[in-house]
This record gives sequence, structure tokens and C-alpha cells, in this order.
Amino acid sequence: MKRIALLGMPNTGKSTLFNRISGASARVGNWPGITVDLMSAKILMGGHIAELIDLPGIYDLHGFSDDEQVVRHFLANNALDLVIILLNSAQIDRQLSLVLQIKKLNLPCVLALNMSDEAKRAGITIDAHSLEQALQMPVIEISAKYGDGLPKALQAASNILNQVQQKPSPNTIRQLLEEDNQIEHEMERLIQQHVQIPTSLSNNATDTLDKILLHKWLGLPLFFLAMFLLFQFIFTAGKPLQDGLAWALDWLRTDVLEIAFASTPAWFHGLMLDGIYNGIATVAAFVPIIVLFFLVMAIVEDSGYLSRAAFLMDALMAKMGLDGRGFVMMLMGFGCNVPALMGTRVMRSRAMRLLTMLVIPFSLCSARLQVFIFMIAALFTAQQAPLILFGLYLISFITMFMTALLFQRQYKSVEPFILELPPYRLPTAKQILLRGWLEVKHFLNRATKFIVIGVVLVWLMTNFPSNVAPASAGTYAGQVGLLFAPILDPIGINQELAIALIFGFVAKEIVVGALAVIYGMQGDALMAQMATQIDWVQAISFMLFTLIYTPCLSTIATLNSESKSSAFMWLSIAWSLGLAWLVSFVFYQSARMLGF
Repeated sequence: MKRIALLGMPNTGKSTLFNRISGASARVGNWPGITVDLMSAKILMGGHIAELIDLPGIYDLHGFSDDEQVVRHFLANNALDLVIILLNSAQIDRQLSLVLQIKKLNLPCVLALNMSDEAKRAGITIDAHSLEQALQMPVIEISAKYGDGLPKALQAASNILNQVQQKPSPNTIRQLLEEDNQIEHEMERLIQQHVQIPTSLSNNATDTLDKILLHKWLGLPLFFLAMFLLFQFIFTAGKPLQDGLAWALDWLRTDVLEIAFASTPAWFHGLMLDGIYNGIATVAAFVPIIVLFFLVMAIVEDSGYLSRAAFLMDALMAKMGLDGRGFVMMLMGFGCNVPALMGTRVMRSRAMRLLTMLVIPFSLCSARLQVFIFMIAALFTAQQAPLILFGLYLISFITMFMTALLFQRQYKSVEPFILELPPYRLPTAKQILLRGWLEVKHFLNRATKFIVIGVVLVWLMTNFPSNVAPASAGTYAGQVGLLFAPILDPIGINQELAIALIFGFVAKEIVVGALAVIYGMQGDALMAQMATQIDWVQAISFMLFTLIYTPCLSTIATLNSESKSSAFMWLSIAWSLGLAWLVSFVFYQSARMLGF
């Protein structure tokens, strides 16, 4: 009996072709040299009874994923009369490498170019005849979905089976793949001896969870419910830690630093304590909640749930010209916008890259999170806090989705979305702590780099000229605030908040430190002062503007370098500023009209 293998990359229509050829005769069987079952079917081809085996989709014959090892072991242990290689015609530039790898094994092959209709719509023209001569194997364009070209491909396969030829020996194939096998065994030995891999749920448990968490109607509500519960936990568990650190910082200033700087000149005393120390201490007081946030998100991400969130969002994202990868980048942007922007390099389509880069800066990054935690703690109760923060995250998503909808015609792409869903894992404590520490370290590096410079500049602007009262309208800061008053007054942002926003353009980490310097207070005293200066409507308007307006300078520089277009960078800046003002204006004026 003849034996035929069907081989190709994932999502090329291989299963569709297998089902069309085999009909209802498919079965599951064991094969020498591998530990998993493969689908096979008895078919009639060229007057021969042949067994057609559907091999797992692989990207590389010389890779070391589970599926790639299965294919390599199958080829090394089973004699084949023919290999039918299936490629996606629209991605032939990325998939032809697999054909060349198989060709080196000297196996009789037929190359079937599937999805030729999609390739034509994408403007891709393939000269199948000249490609056939170059590869020295039959090359047929087909549509596995509709059956177009399939009789021609089966005839080419039949012709090869009817030729009198010596069946390639598995020993020969094994020798050609021997180097890969040696690497595989060495890799397994090293992993067993030196690597700790987190426990994964069984396939049955994973399937059971996926039926619930990936449910068509329940999946997204469950995802957002999970995020809300996480915020509730972060605030509940983080508040005692935050209060304890704030008490320690107040003690350090009162009982140590005030005494140490008592004999220094007044200007130096003010710069060191009211400027640098107040600014840094106010930001530092919120570090416990930031740490807790990253530790929890590390658990969620390493568990495999975020990949499923991307899968759930893919259908919705497609309606906005994006895909599930874009959603992954948005989630990455919650840590920092910069690596999220750089992560778009995995997208082949420039149009999709640009559209994704346009929406990522609206992600509620860790620097903005610190500002919101401060404002929420100052003006809202512990019961209201998780709801307010969860609402800001929802608005973050809404602004991203709205931006994508408005600009999808300018950046249209038809690139397909491929995503591997990992098994649910139970991350080890070491993984969680390491991942959380790396995120916190990144936050602290940025914070310390920008805050010291920022708070010094804010102190100088709020204390000079020296012949006027500090932080008054006569200071440089007051003059800048008055300059922007016609723009910011309609959205409820006063002069003090305006100065913080201006420095927030450099880095959002400066905002809270700037407020500490402007008011000359820190910790609970600063939050109490803020509660007397603005009401909850102004606070939310300020947070909305901070959420949406121009990202930090690092993000802008990354936008420019990754897009290679200064025009695109300026579009992003102008759109975010305009949208921030409009959203804050609508909210603030509506709230005032309603009597709040």
C-alpha cells in the first residue's frame, strides 16, 4: 500500500484539503517513532490504495517545537511514497523555505499552492510553470475550500505514484535529520537538568476552562470582570502598604531631614525638602501599589489567559482594521508604551503596524497609573477607587477602539492573524517575582531619571522671581498657567494642574512630584490639600486629559523611529491632544450643566 504525507505550515488549509480528499474515511492511528496520534485515511489514487496521513502544521523542519519534532520523527521512521506540500499562496515569500527543506530530503513531492484567490486579491502573481521547473516538482494552484485545481493536483500525485521508483529509505532520511536529532536530545538533557518549567493544566482541564473563558457570549464579560476583581484586590491589599510607607516617609522628613537641613539657607532648605524630597517621596508612596499591580499582572500573563483575551478580541478588532496581536500590544502598553510600540515589528503589513502604533499610546501605562492612584486616593473613598480606576481602563480601550475605527480606511490591511494558545500554567513564585521586579525596575529607572530633573525645574518655576509669593500668579509657573488658562479653564484644569500637565509631557511620572512641589506638601497633607483645591468633577476631567493627551517624550521618539515618518508622529500628537481636550470638555461641561 502506498503511503502519502500531507505537510505544510499552520493555517494553510491543510485540514480542509485532507477532509476534501478523504471524505468520511478518516481515522486516528499510532505511528512508529512518535508518541502522538495522527489522522489518516485510506484513499484510491492512480489505481493504488494509498494511506494519506495529515501531519501537524509546522513552520520549520529543523525547529524544536513539539509539532516540529513529531514531523521530523515521522519522516525518520516511516517510508513514504509521496509528500503533498501545501502552501498559502498569499504568504509564499515566508513559506517557500519549508519546501526547500523538504526537497533536500530527496522525497517525491507535489507542491499545492492553496488560497490562490487571496494571493490575486493581494496583487501576488505566481508563475507556477517556471516555479515547477526551478523546484523540479509538480506545482499546482488549488483552492482546498472550493476544490478548484484539486483534480489536477491529484493527477500529478497519481503520476508520481505510478512511476517505478525506489521508495526513499527512512534510514537515509534519518541520517539527513541526525544533526537535528542530536540537538534535540541534548536540548532535552539540558532542560531536565537545568530548567524549572511551571506546572501546566492537563489538556482536558484546559479544554474545560476554554469552553467557559472563550465562550462566544461569556468570554469578554468574564475577562472584564476578572480585570475589575484584580483592581479591587490591588487597592484592598495595597492600601495598608501604601499608608505604612507614607508614614515612614513623613517620619524621615520630620525627625531626620528637617533637623539635618535646619541650619542651611532658606532657598537650599526649600529646594531639598519642598522640592526634591517632597516630589520623590510622593511618588515613592505609591510604589507598593505599582509593585502589587505588576506582580498580579505577571501571574495573569504567565498563566496563558492574556493570549486568550487576544483571541476573544480578534473578531472585534478585525472590524476596526486590527487583529488580536494589536490587542496584545495594547495590553503590553499597560506596562509601558515604548516596548509595546516596538513589538509591532512582528506585523508584516505596514498599514496594520501604523494603525496599531496610533492606538497604543492610549494604553493606560504604569506612569499614568501612578497619577490616577494619587488623584483617586485624594478625592474618592476606598469603595469608589476600584470603580474609578476600572472606568479609566475602559475609557482607555474605548479611545483606542474609536481611533482605530476612524483611521482604519487610511491604514487598511488584510494580513491574516495567527496566534498560539499556550496551555494554562501555574507560574512559579520565582517567575512571578522576577517578572514583577523587572517591570518595577523599569518604572523606577524612568521615575528616578525624570522626577529629580522635573521637580527641580518645577520648584524653580514656582519660587522665582524671588520677589513674589511662591506658587503665586507672579511666578514663572503662574505666568505659564495664565497663558494656558483660556484653553484649560473650560475643562476645569486650574493653573497648578496645568503646570503638572506641561511637565507630564516629558514623563507622566513627574506629574505627582510636580504637584507636591507646587503645593509644598507630601503624602496625606498633599492629598488633603488637593481635596480642598478641586472637586471630583475637576479630578476626573484632569485624569481623562492625562489618560488621553500626548504620551511622554520616550513614546513620541519611539513612534518616530518605528514609523520612520515624522508626519505620522505629528498626527499622533495632534490627534491625542485634540481628543483629550474634547473628551474632558464634554465631561466637565456636562457635569456642570447637571449641577455637579
